[in-house]
Amino acid sequence: MKTPRLLLAILAGAGLSVGTFGAANAADSPVSIRLDPQHSGTAVSPDFSGLSFEVSLLLSNESGLRYFRADNRPLLNLFHTLGIKNLRIGGNTSDRDVRQLPDQSDLDSLFAFAQAAGVKVIYCLRLHNGDPQVDAATAKYIMDHYAPLVDCFSIGQEPSAYPLEIKDTRPATERMGAAAEKYQYPAYAADWKRFAAVIIAAVPDVKFSGPGVHNNAVWAQKFMADFGHSNHVALITEHLYPGGAGGKVSTPEIGRSRMLGDDFVHAYQRLYDGFVPAAASNALPCRLEEVNNYFNGGATNVSNTFASALWGLDFMYWWAAHGTAGLNFHTGDKVAAGNALRPSKYTAYYSTTNGFEVRPLGYGIKAFDLGGHGILIPATVTNPDQLNLSAYAVRDQAGNLSLTLINKEDSPGTGRARVSISVAGDHSAAGQVIFLSAPNQDLAATSGETLGDAEIQNDGGWNGRWSPLEAAGNGLFSIELPAATAVIVRLSVK
Repeated sequence: MKTPRLLLAILAGAGLSVGTFGAANAADSPVSIRLDPQHSGTAVSPDFSGLSFEVSLLLSNESGLRYFRADNRPLLNLFHTLGIKNLRIGGNTSDRDVRQLPDQSDLDSLFAFAQAAGVKVIYCLRLHNGDPQVDAATAKYIMDHYAPLVDCFSIGQEPSAYPLEIKDTRPATERMGAAAEKYQYPAYAADWKRFAAVIIAAVPDVKFSGPGVHNNAVWAQKFMADFGHSNHVALITEHLYPGGAGGKVSTPEIGRSRMLGDDFVHAYQRLYDGFVPAAASNALPCRLEEVNNYFNGGATNVSNTFASALWGLDFMYWWAAHGTAGLNFHTGDKVAAGNALRPSKYTAYYSTTNGFEVRPLGYGIKAFDLGGHGILIPATVTNPDQLNLSAYAVRDQAGNLSLTLINKEDSPGTGRARVSISVAGDHSAAGQVIFLSAPNQDLAATSGETLGDAEIQNDGGWNGRWSPLEAAGNGLFSIELPAATAVIVRLSVK
């Protein structure tokens, strides 16, 4: 007998429906989905998909090369393939754990890359032990030379986790989370206002975002109350690693189960309730400018597995359906974990000698790019066996529909969904499908994943194939969706 842990009601007009967590008893579980293109929900922002990197990555490496540069063709190709439109530069190395700040030539290289990649940049300025004049000079240089490529500036990285002492005595891997974060908002607000005033004086058309804290809606509420209608604030930002510290995951199986279950969804909902409606009431967009599944670089055999591809795809749609302007997955070969840079388990891709190896999370980001452009519409799901399955539907400008189904069951022998799809008020003329899958439907797989039967190549190229989907009659389409698999269905509507 299944024990459902959560049944989320369908969000009217948002195109979101989530089944409860539980394994199916039969090999095939019937699922029916009714799409309603006549009723619109939230529009997905064109720059919803973003990545976040440590500011230290702007510096030249031991060979004198910069990561972000206009001739880094594999990286440019990869950004285009994944559909990345927003680039956030920050992380701990931009603020409290800074070793060296970028100089003008580093900034020139960054924005040459941004121009070639077609992205806008959110740039974090140093606050902790920083100098407002230095920040003002940096912002002025960027705006004088690259204003069209700038989204906004943040001042400070996760200030709620600043140390109280001159020397931080907390363990390096235990500087985030309620138990470790003791820095008070009033001290931050006073410093932020002082720094902002100096920057505004130097750059009158500057735009700011904030407060950039981790999973702390109270700080966002206070920041909006203090600065939401002044001081050039144009974007409200939060960070979120819903699983907490990667090093505290007891077993990989538990870590993957949490990532695809109700525990993570509860974390999303709490943060959403705390700051997104408040931002909307202040007519301010909001963005999750630094996210991933577990912080401190991720959890071993969890953050680097195919489970992260399904999680990332679902996570993106969840926040798109809840009205946020976008999110940026923190990534890179190494990321800050406390005051040190450590190899990243949750990265979307790794550098190789001839380009980049795309990890499972990168495939989830690409899957969103295939189905996530347009306006979310209602997708009514009937799921009697309560498979752990999510469904999101989008209507594009031409009126065509994309339905993304994510089967998060972890039972290759069972947990398979037999899905029937219908469209309210009309019949679909043609359909196509493309599957996101891992070898043997294994959530623990760390390689071999494909999208459209193809891998994303080291040079950033991808040649995945869509397969035709024939109508089963009466305007219905039918597909089988194995466990631990996602599918994007495109329907051309008459």
